[in-house]
Amino acid sequence: MANHKSAMKRNRQSLLHRARNRSNKTRMKGVVKDVYTAIAENSPEKVVEALKIAIPIIDRTAVKGTIHKRNAARKVSRLTKTVNSFLATAQA
Repeated sequence: MANHKSAMKRNRQSLLHRARNRSNKTRMKGVVKDVYTAIAENSPEKVVEALKIAIPIIDRTAVKGTIHKRNAARKVSRLTKTVNSFLATAQA
């Protein structure tokens, strides 16, 4: 445990930041999972709606610094690619 006043403050801050980051990351993972669940249900309307919800949440997680911006871009890109291929097969 920290002994200096500044180190104790830094420890308190890191605990708050960790809790906030975990919350943001868990929320992001949940919306990504919702997209994949909608794909598994074979429901194009739900997939499009879930993707519209997921993209801003992923971007917001990156803006807040929980994940890197390139990590967020990669997640959005892969998710969009998966949804587009699903919609192409669903229409055919």
